[in-house]
Amino acid sequence: MIELTDIAYVRSGTSDAAEAIRFATEIVGLEYRGAEDGVHYLRSDWRHHCLSYVEGESGVLSSGLSVRDSAALARAEEELSLAGVPVVRGTAEEARSRRVREFISFDDPWGNRFDLVTDQVNDTAPVRFTRPAGISEFGHVCVDAPDVRVAYDWWSSLFNLRISDWIGENAALMRFDEVHHKLAVFRGDRPGLCHMNFQVDSIDDIMRSWHFLEREGVEIEQGPGRHPQSTAIFLYFKGPEGLTYEYSYGVRRIEDDATWQPRYFDPALPHHIDLWAGPGQRPSTQYQVRRPLSSDVLQDA
Repeated sequence: MIELTDIAYVRSGTSDAAEAIRFATEIVGLEYRGAEDGVHYLRSDWRHHCLSYVEGESGVLSSGLSVRDSAALARAEEELSLAGVPVVRGTAEEARSRRVREFISFDDPWGNRFDLVTDQVNDTAPVRFTRPAGISEFGHVCVDAPDVRVAYDWWSSLFNLRISDWIGENAALMRFDEVHHKLAVFRGDRPGLCHMNFQVDSIDDIMRSWHFLEREGVEIEQGPGRHPQSTAIFLYFKGPEGLTYEYSYGVRRIEDDATWQPRYFDPALPHHIDLWAGPGQRPSTQYQVRRPLSSDVLQDA
């Protein structure tokens, strides 16, 4: 069993880096960490970066997940290979670009690209947020697959992921620690990143951002609302090139894993995704850029 310890980052390709960075800083509020070899870094918490924009083809490139150490990474590489999942170990140059010590890459059966990483760079300096959105941490990632039940079976057979809740056949919300979900799979016909989430400090931050985003003419995809599954108050909004961002506050923590019973929420009911019965449209997906696993950072750029 491959033991995940955290989420790490999202790498997204952009054909207009200036606009992607402007939105991520001036609208989302992230700190811009500069660029190196066509890769632009954005920070939200203790990580060197949670989001990198890679100049080139538009679309999500990979999502990073952390394992404990080099030994755990070697075991993961072996387990994936034994399960018939092609794996490529990144070069030292690629690892530096991701600000990790080492990593491997693989695709899930539906074409979503993931990096398993060790020793993601910490930065103890205070985050210099570009606007006061109240961001406290990079919260979770969500990818698409055509059948969320099959996707959960695959992930849970190889990784330490447990189901927290089902949203009908539309979503599987999964955890590997006490947080209600760190990785989710939504139903979609093409591989891609459904959204990336940032936790904020208060409901006031959600409401202030809602009004700010409306004044700035940003497309609100869903919210403000409150998810009955995680109890989080949420706000989804659309950035350039189809990348959906989410702010949320008050996510449930599952303290007693042994007694937690996954629940089933019927999408036909009006409160299935929002306790406040707001519109339940699905956030849009940034589709996966299809590249061979041997692609390196220079090819990404």
